[in-house]
Amino acid sequence: MHRAPAQHGEPGGAAPAHSVFLSYSRADRKSAVAVVQVLENAGYHVWWDGLLEGGERFSHTTEAALEHARAVVVLWSKTSASSHWVHDEATRGRDAGRLVPLSLDGSLPPLGFGQFQAIDVSHSLGKPDSEPMRKLVRAVAALHEGAAPAPSAPRVGMASQTRRNVLVGGGLALVAAGAGGGLWLWRSRAPGAAARGANDPRRIAVMPFANLSGDPEQRYFSDGLTSEIRTQLSHNEMLQIAGQTSSKKAGDGQDDARTIAKALGVDFLLGGNVQKAGGRVKVAAELTDGSTGLSRWANSWERPLADIFAVQSEIGTAVAGALSAEIKGPQATGAAPAGGTASVAAFDAYLHGRALYEAGIDEESDRRALTYFEQAIALDDRYAGAHAARARALAVIGNLYADHDERLRLYDAAEAAARAATTRAPDFAEGFSALGFALASGKLDMRGAREPFERSYTLAPGDADVLARYATFRSNLRDHVRATEVIARAATLDPLNARTFRSQGDIRHNAGDYAAAIVAYRKAIELNPTLAGVHSSLGFAQLMAGADADARASFSKERSAVRRLPGLAILAHRAGDRAAAQATLAELVAEYGDKSHYQYAQIHAQWGDTAKALASLQSAWELRDGGIMLMYADPLLTGLRDTAGYLALAKAVGFT
Repeated sequence: MHRAPAQHGEPGGAAPAHSVFLSYSRADRKSAVAVVQVLENAGYHVWWDGLLEGGERFSHTTEAALEHARAVVVLWSKTSASSHWVHDEATRGRDAGRLVPLSLDGSLPPLGFGQFQAIDVSHSLGKPDSEPMRKLVRAVAALHEGAAPAPSAPRVGMASQTRRNVLVGGGLALVAAGAGGGLWLWRSRAPGAAARGANDPRRIAVMPFANLSGDPEQRYFSDGLTSEIRTQLSHNEMLQIAGQTSSKKAGDGQDDARTIAKALGVDFLLGGNVQKAGGRVKVAAELTDGSTGLSRWANSWERPLADIFAVQSEIGTAVAGALSAEIKGPQATGAAPAGGTASVAAFDAYLHGRALYEAGIDEESDRRALTYFEQAIALDDRYAGAHAARARALAVIGNLYADHDERLRLYDAAEAAARAATTRAPDFAEGFSALGFALASGKLDMRGAREPFERSYTLAPGDADVLARYATFRSNLRDHVRATEVIARAATLDPLNARTFRSQGDIRHNAGDYAAAIVAYRKAIELNPTLAGVHSSLGFAQLMAGADADARASFSKERSAVRRLPGLAILAHRAGDRAAAQATLAELVAEYGDKSHYQYAQIHAQWGDTAKALASLQSAWELRDGGIMLMYADPLLTGLRDTAGYLALAKAVGFT
């Protein structure tokens, strides 16, 4: 259930005593304004999608307003009778017994609403004292238990006179712009403008756009649209975009705008909602000032689904314009963003695959995600985003599920897919990041991965995910200074993302700063106690710091045997219990066989058996074990670094 949006002067966010939800078609906006004026002059609080209260969570506002309204006034016309959204809202009002239908042009309500006599206001708009308008007020009053509120001072336009006075007194100006007056901007001085340099980037969190379709299966589309808007905004060098994970985590709660902005360390929040039905889509978006909780910009679109790319572009352009940020590069309305597509079918297939891939459920779901990405490519071979996503899926499937022969084929295919992404979109950061990932983790070509990772960093220095991958890569090259600086920026952009802090822990662990690694891992656990591998990572940092008892406790909490058993084998050997150490290693070998030679190398290196450690490391290389990309910076292998076998292997992998 959605919480009712907080209203001015109503502590605790209670719904207004006299509330009306107005449903209409955007083509009838001028008529809607006239109806709003009549109802507000009668003392009723009217919600419609042209009205945005400062500080409200816009993604929840429409649903909450419809749920809590005492009356649902529907403006029927030839246009609105064919609108999916008006039908849906009218149905909600009818089924709840709160419907008040009006006819704007004398047309009858559509099938399903004929049992309700519509008030014909076709000749009464702009005449608040006419009998049809009095009927409207009486019908609304009846739904408020028959007690009409005392008339208040006249209202002005979209907002009440009280609100208008507050806004003007606070130095804000209401500016109408856009097609048909549909774009309303609340403009003010940027927060902290006095202290912010003209070229300093604005920090924005793109909150999850709510799925208002009524079908949970459509969540993939609203989540995908959120991600695409975030990606588009990240291409603007004057904007810094908070990470997806942190934004989603903050958006899943019910905190107000200022609290969320403070938690994420951002200046502004961009949120909204999405409805997709048939061949049409309705998108609403709002930019909120994080320091005041006031709306900076808002707009809504009802378009054919084929226009979804134009909507994305318009949102990105409007946000930058509202912040007076200079747009980087051409922003042609309707043009597919870098790495994108102009095919709605391909976009839809990609979003299905993306939702499955990010869920990370199991092999079956990962392979289904791959199928969706391939479907998107079949529909539009120029879709670089789908090629990059396919590359990541192939590499993950090869690493986690495939046997040796299939793994090699999948790694080759991952590299080819990533290269396809970079050739189709030379300025698409995700394509180069995917290529670096495929070369480093799949092909184990650390030398070849350098250039694409550097390119990804250059193209998207404000993308937290790109930064985290780049920082991890630099750490694996023992570039500890650069890695530490970059992961710190990623953590600033994604402060609620447990994976970012796990990466920060890995980077400090590689640098030999075990105390800082322990702090970062504990932060990751605090944010997500079930994050895969984080307990064993903490255990290894504690082990290297000499805190054996703490390490043992951490390993005991690790669910993955391939991560847990190496640590326990090392601890047992260190404690002098050679039998337990050998038994633990035997358990690991029995379960994982040839899939864990890298872990065997770690164990033997810590046991001081250099020959066996090098032999295991060589086997891992020959079998293309992904762990090899960690060997150059891994503190567990420090004792091998001066040996001829280690140096030769490091050169073959491309570290030196």
